Amino acid sequence: MSETPDTTFKRPESLRDTVTHYCPGCTHGVIHRLVAEALDDLGVRENTVGVAPVGCSVLCYNYFKTDFLESPHGRAPALATGFKRLRPDMIVFTYQGDGDLASIGMAEIVHAANRGEKFTTIFVNNAIYGMTGGQMAPTTLPGQITTTCPAGRDVTQCGYPIRVSELLSTLATPAFIQRVSVHSPQHIILAKRAIRRAFEYQLAGRCFSLVEVLSTCPTNWGVTPSDALKWLEQNLMRYFPLGVFKTPDKPKEQR
Repeated sequence: MSETPDTTFKRPESLRDTVTHYCPGCTHGVIHRLVAEALDDLGVRENTVGVAPVGCSVLCYNYFKTDFLESPHGRAPALATGFKRLRPDMIVFTYQGDGDLASIGMAEIVHAANRGEKFTTIFVNNAIYGMTGGQMAPTTLPGQITTTCPAGRDVTQCGYPIRVSELLSTLATPAFIQRVSVHSPQHIILAKRAIRRAFEYQLAGRCFSLVEVLSTCPTNWGVTPSDALKWLEQNLMRYFPLGVFKTPDKPKEQR
């Protein structure tokens, strides 16, 4: 992208100049940008490999100017583990949705975190299966309507939504775990700091890192993009509070 002396905002070098396939109002694009900016800031683009599993993230390799591996549904942490152990000099990250990571891939992420694998996971939580038809996900809220629970999630039958960050923070293995959101400019700034911090821990070879990002899905939520931002703040953030849940220096930080 051409740059003039008064340019204040431009596409990150780590993002391709291409048309997005995401729905209007979807915040995956924002999260892509934050990851790309972090890679640019740290100067590691040419030394980075991403892992894309099945889900909304399955085509994210079309947007990043980094090498990418594609994994079976839920198995991105296993593939990332193998590659990082083979090439510990590389920066490795998985980009996963809640249906992928917290359902079929739950065992993979728990054991990768418990082993202390030195890669980074960007975990996008929009409380629904976004790509495959809007089904109930492990993070779908109580009473939330989806295509597979048209009367709303019944916790007596389906249990309560899983808080992944809190769950992983109970493991004894050192890790960096933080939950952020991208529903407002202020929160986007904080999210970028968290993502960069996660990559910095990987660069230092210190620990496994996971940043959970609360995201919108206007299409499957059945609301407008602007209303989706409000719904996230009023509903998703109440059940999934933001904060740092674990660092390699101490088990839990004040939120």
